[in-house]
Amino acid sequence: MSLPATYLQMISTVSKDAELSVKLVQQDMPTPKSDQIIVRIEATPINPSDHGVMFGYSTMPKATSKGSGKDTVLTAPVSPMGMGAMKARIGQDLPVGNEGAGTVVAAGDSDYAQSLMGKTVAVMGGGMYAEYRCVPAMMAMPLQDGHTAKDGASSFVNPLTALSFLETMRLEGHTAIVHTAAASNLGQMLNKICQADGVDLVNIVRREAQAKILKDIGAKYIVDSSSDTFLADLTDAIHETGATIAFDATGGGSLADTILTAMERAAARTPSAYSIYGSVDHKQVYLYGGLDTSPTVLNRAYGFAWGVGAWLLPNFLAKVGADVGVRLRARVAKELKTTFASHYTDEISLAEALDADTVAKYNAKATGTKFLMCPQKDI
Repeated sequence: MSLPATYLQMISTVSKDAELSVKLVQQDMPTPKSDQIIVRIEATPINPSDHGVMFGYSTMPKATSKGSGKDTVLTAPVSPMGMGAMKARIGQDLPVGNEGAGTVVAAGDSDYAQSLMGKTVAVMGGGMYAEYRCVPAMMAMPLQDGHTAKDGASSFVNPLTALSFLETMRLEGHTAIVHTAAASNLGQMLNKICQADGVDLVNIVRREAQAKILKDIGAKYIVDSSSDTFLADLTDAIHETGATIAFDATGGGSLADTILTAMERAAARTPSAYSIYGSVDHKQVYLYGGLDTSPTVLNRAYGFAWGVGAWLLPNFLAKVGADVGVRLRARVAKELKTTFASHYTDEISLAEALDADTVAKYNAKATGTKFLMCPQKDI
């Protein structure tokens, strides 16, 4: 098929005048190099991890949009603190979108690139909020027969994150996991993986409706952080499972502290030699999200065998190497419509994603709400 001379791509820019703008720009269609392919992007999810580039530290409740269709522009003011945090990106046009899927419509002359022609593939590598994307052929994950671009749009961020949580657990010698924001799309995937692999998982939710979502897919350990008995319930679940590692999507506030406290209290129920330094088993909480942007509060009342650190999927995959990455991707491809199936509440075009009212909905990051952007949808 003949390709258009240009295509639309979403970019995010912070100006020196303390304003963030997100808009669609015309890009020249590239000619793929020997080992590259051009993918016609047909589906790409809006993940919380995309918001960091898309909106940065701007004041999104004050965001407005103007224009229509491909000329729609979203703007939002940036506070002095936000400008300080984003000083390095002032004036830069940053492409948005971590992952997506579509059809390979052009390829370089390498054997592997040519073998992908006409196939539906999932891709990751940034800049996916666009009509087309040129990427190295080796970055593409061919989907199995019968799988659509919509099926494969979320093949990387959530599935590989969930699988990598278990890889991290095993590498560090833990045997069970605590997870927050547990009723999310990612949390539901993690439950299915843990059930299949025989790993105990303690799910932390914020309300009963979220607990029901997890109960319906067979989750065994669910605790509600809004309950008056949260700490006691969490301690009971951790004691029963032996969980000593947690992955926290909230980031701020005292939740990480509560988890470590519960781990220490659970450890104290097992008879052992007394130590003024607390339990000897290492307790680890990884912060992998920032749903709560307030400071992380730690009271340190859990001995000295503990840690709180940051966890990021690309960093983990780089650390464990290509062989592990290939193994995890193969499992995702095999279980794409079962374990790793994603469900979307809304499907929008590139232009609709810049409408201020629509942005307010998906920027709320509400559990059970997930938007899919369809770049080929009429603008």
